[in-house]
Amino acid sequence: MTAVRIQERAAAQLDEIYRYTRDRWGKDQADRYVHTLFESFEQAAGGDLPARPIPAEFGVAGVFYRSQKHFVYCKRLQTGDLGVVAILHERMHRIDRLKNDFTG
Repeated sequence: MTAVRIQERAAAQLDEIYRYTRDRWGKDQADRYVHTLFESFEQAAGGDLPARPIPAEFGVAGVFYRSQKHFVYCKRLQTGDLGVVAILHERMHRIDRLKNDFTG
């Protein structure tokens, strides 16, 4: 079974997503939202979630998919596990942010 490895930047982004959602809509909504993100990670790792290659203009190799209001960017690690690299809101300028997350 393929494991999910949440990379450091993605973990920080999850924390931000949780805090923002909790502060705006309450703890229960934040719990549900982040739980749904974690479910999507497992589905992606198992190949049960359609993911598309990251467009060439982003300048990074990997795949992405949408989960709720966020885009989740992943790459296969040398171990074969799925690395969750970035979780970016649909309104963010993703090209610049993603290059930072994949290289930084």
